[in-house]
Amino acid sequence: MPDIPLSVLDLSPVVAGKGVGDSLRNTLDLARRTEALGYHRYWLAEHHNMPGIASSATAVMIGQVAAATERIRVGSGGVMLPNHAPLVVAEQFGTLEAFHPGRIDLGIGRAPGTDQRTALALRGPGGLTAENFPQQFAELLAYFEHSDQRAVNAVTAEGNKPPVWLLGSSGFSARMAGELGLPFSFAHHFSAENTLPAVALYRDSFKPSDVLDEPYVMLGVSVVAAETDERAQYLAAPSGLTFLSLRKGRPIPLPTPEEAAAYPYTDIERVFIEDRASSSVIGSPETVHKGLETLLADTGANELMITTMVHDQADRVRSYELVSELAR
Repeated sequence: MPDIPLSVLDLSPVVAGKGVGDSLRNTLDLARRTEALGYHRYWLAEHHNMPGIASSATAVMIGQVAAATERIRVGSGGVMLPNHAPLVVAEQFGTLEAFHPGRIDLGIGRAPGTDQRTALALRGPGGLTAENFPQQFAELLAYFEHSDQRAVNAVTAEGNKPPVWLLGSSGFSARMAGELGLPFSFAHHFSAENTLPAVALYRDSFKPSDVLDEPYVMLGVSVVAAETDERAQYLAAPSGLTFLSLRKGRPIPLPTPEEAAAYPYTDIERVFIEDRASSSVIGSPETVHKGLETLLADTGANELMITTMVHDQADRVRSYELVSELAR
């Protein structure tokens, strides 16, 4: 596998039989372990109203992870900007950067990270929408510099600007990231059909900036690695059942592999899960190595951000260990 940075995307999964506190402690444990393994970044994803995900208070979690580690970069994958006033995001991440200089990343997305009813609860009636995302984004960036022309300034953000990324699962953010000369992170793990078009659009739209001289692409990819293909498929099955339940409008905590194996899937449900799993890399170290090599060859990505959703913390840590060994 090419010598590129490997990073971690953590949703702090809430698993069947455990509570949110267990999930948050597992996040701190995984951050320490992946830092020791040489992973480059550790990002937390903003999702709301999902019983299987505990990473909703993203900025809070970033502070906790950064305090529990020493070197690994910590950031948002991402903050969903339409859910928040740009001033608040600037203040939060300026504060994080001031606490942990040179270690914070600010990844920004425009999707709600939840259902529409929850988005309304977050934003309030007549609140922010994705339609004016470019204006919100420009306002956010402006708060990292003081302006006497502005009635409001973000005091903690001034002089404490972390690297800013645009995140996306379609062409909108790809084009915007390219035109602004920003690094781009694409969610291959849930929008694989758009990966190649979006990456090409980003590169075609790219204009050098004060941030980057040339495009920089990071791909989020779902990986479950184990000693054998059969073991990895067994461990990955709960994630498929979770996604199926979400699609049915009944989100659940991440079930056990035994529960996933015993579920009475219909033929249509099996096809649905197999289609979703086709964008994941699941298997033994040899299988995972081949899958990641193919993905890198197809996309020319500069960095991979690995997300692993399995029930048992020991299996999750082991998966990241096996992936890190492939890069040595």
